[in-house]
Amino acid sequence: MAVSAHEPRQARTDLAWAISVGGIGVVGFAALLLFTWYYSATLFLIFAGMLLGVALNALTTMLARAVKLPHALRLTIVCLVLATMLSGVVFLGGTTIAQQATALSDTIKGQLVGVKAFLERNGIDTSYFELGNSSATPPASSTPATATPAPAPTHNLPSAGAIASSGGAIVSQTFKLLLGTVSAVGNFFIVLFLGLTFAAQPSVYRKGLLFMAPARHRAHATVIVDRISETLERWLIAQIITMFVVFVVTWIGLTVIGVQGSFILGIQAGLLTFIPTVGALIGGLIVVLASLASGWVAAFSAFLLFLGVHVLESYILTPMLQRQALEIPPATLFAFQILLGVVFGIWGLALALPLMAVVKVMIDYFKSDETSAAPIAA
Repeated sequence: MAVSAHEPRQARTDLAWAISVGGIGVVGFAALLLFTWYYSATLFLIFAGMLLGVALNALTTMLARAVKLPHALRLTIVCLVLATMLSGVVFLGGTTIAQQATALSDTIKGQLVGVKAFLERNGIDTSYFELGNSSATPPASSTPATATPAPAPTHNLPSAGAIASSGGAIVSQTFKLLLGTVSAVGNFFIVLFLGLTFAAQPSVYRKGLLFMAPARHRAHATVIVDRISETLERWLIAQIITMFVVFVVTWIGLTVIGVQGSFILGIQAGLLTFIPTVGALIGGLIVVLASLASGWVAAFSAFLLFLGVHVLESYILTPMLQRQALEIPPATLFAFQILLGVVFGIWGLALALPLMAVVKVMIDYFKSDETSAAPIAA
């Protein structure tokens, strides 16, 4: 059968179109990766605000089971309760927290000096711990006896150049300190503002996000967005309960053992629980290191307390509270945490689990048989 000349031309056109679309897709994906790399801190900040909004919305939804009030009024009640609790901790325990934080810092520094001395006694070189020795003086050069003595200084006041240099250094350090403080406070208020705005009108942002999806894929996007929101809400509620239990158990346990700074150690252990695996290891290391000042018995008791808290968190609280929220293998989660921590720093380490939860929900949805039935279900 004869083949018309139009078919090869059509095949070449289709091939050129496929190559063009593929090239545009590769360039667009590379541009997206480059944008994510350069603006990763801002994107993580926005994601943290979204997580705060999801947590506030989850607490507001839980409050709806007890009282039948409008969403805005329930959100106001939740925010007032949280602000009152935070203010109570600051005003009632602010002095104690400051004193224990100072004592804990001095204790840890003393223990690090003790560890350094122990290593030196056992023949281990610790010169890399030295940050510099400003008291070192250059060796005196041998000069003949008849050498002309150095002229006596004509004044005791520093020169104008030295004063200007010292003033510039002081201004530079002060500016860096102020800039760091303003940046930290600004990031806190940005996350707080984003969380409050997301929680105030969650349906508006949900509709806007779904409106950005193509019409033929909007049903799938609806199912994915709702499932991600539900998963993050359950995980955040379970995480808040776990953090509070770890704080209380660590605080009471260290108080019974007799370790100084038990309250601030309990706070840091509870906060570090938000970072799975890595946070527990860091919190346990700080607890054991701080308890060395109270003796080896206290340090061993604090180590046993850390193991007990870890067992309570990993094998009781997490399976009981998060059995329906996340099912991620520990090795996979740890590898993903290390990867994001090395690439993006503390933001990647802290937000690795919720990011992986989002990715897991999307992968599970597209691998399941629900993809073809999503339009009917929607």
